[in-house]
Amino acid sequence: MTLQLKVSNMACSACITTITNAITVIDPTAKVEADSKTKLVNIETQQSKAAVKQAIALAGYTVAQ
Repeated sequence: MTLQLKVSNMACSACITTITNAITVIDPTAKVEADSKTKLVNIETQQSKAAVKQAIALAGYTVAQ
């Protein structure tokens, strides 16, 4: 499944790395592309949207509804 989430407090490449790591903990095969300028994260994953959003939140980031 492909998800596109807006992460409003993602500001830099370190943020992208943290978010990517958080997602790959719950799905090691996930493909993550993020852009700190647009604040968008595109994820190809087998996990549910809720699980991905929770992983990002636990890493300290806010996912827009």
